[in-house]
Amino acid sequence: MAEHVVTPNSGGERGLIENFLAHLAKERQLSPHTVRAYRRDLESLADFLDRYSGGPWTFASIDRLAVRGFLGELERRGIARRSAARALAAVRSFYRYLQAHCGLEAALPRTLRGPRLKRALPGHLDLARTERMFQGAEARAETGDAAAVRDLAILEVFYSSGLRLAELTGLDLGDLDLLGDQLRVRGKGRKERLVPLGSRAHRALRRWLEVREPLVARPEADRQAVFVGRRGKRLTPRSVQRIVHRALDRVGAEGLRAHSLRHSFATHLLDAGADLRAVQELLGQASLSTTQIYTHTSVERLQQVYHRAHPRA
Repeated sequence: MAEHVVTPNSGGERGLIENFLAHLAKERQLSPHTVRAYRRDLESLADFLDRYSGGPWTFASIDRLAVRGFLGELERRGIARRSAARALAAVRSFYRYLQAHCGLEAALPRTLRGPRLKRALPGHLDLARTERMFQGAEARAETGDAAAVRDLAILEVFYSSGLRLAELTGLDLGDLDLLGDQLRVRGKGRKERLVPLGSRAHRALRRWLEVREPLVARPEADRQAVFVGRRGKRLTPRSVQRIVHRALDRVGAEGLRAHSLRHSFATHLLDAGADLRAVQELLGQASLSTTQIYTHTSVERLQQVYHRAHPRA
């Protein structure tokens, strides 16, 4: 590739960023959220290089020291370690793209290390609070209020199938197989998988679909979306987060959030003896090591039980 030499902010090198982002969205079909995160990270890098180089620069010419300086600036700005690690991952991915698609010969050393991360154990509901949460949601749904019936279905599907937030809000009617008690889910990278639907989730979903019909009868309604609001429009991830947060707060789980239902799904399966690889498949996770964090949660809970119950612990 002929070297791109541009003056700061002229847009030449930034055009490569735009090409890369289009590649992520169209070819790799990454989620809009991921593409936005990569945009922020790479634009921050370009802004830093404008200041760092003091003159024309190219992505072919920056070296390990420049990237280390970029990471150091993120640290000085108080950026969380996890965000800094994601920024480094974005830069590495961008350079792999430049090598594969633009003939770039220079490569960032693979030995360039990001900040060490403490792997936090995922928050989850215990079984007692899970039961109380569903009892409360079922009582509210018994009033016949459409939003309460929908909210119960959302909680049941979330917990029954271990979906990600974006997977749940993206569900369409064509993804439901109620005869086979399963859902077709499009996960990260648009990868599809089939996940089971429990009997309680099945009942709650059927009840919601009946109540949903008048809401999607409007001309502007989204008739394909499974979960819609009072105007028939597909619920946004933020709307679903609020629904789940209210349900968690009612049972005293204020520190947990929407993703905690997915964590609870995995933790409760493993506590009951489910196979780790089976849970990995259900969650749609590419790496077994990602799923293994739930085993740490289970072991921690076993230790707590041991120390409470064993007479000589």
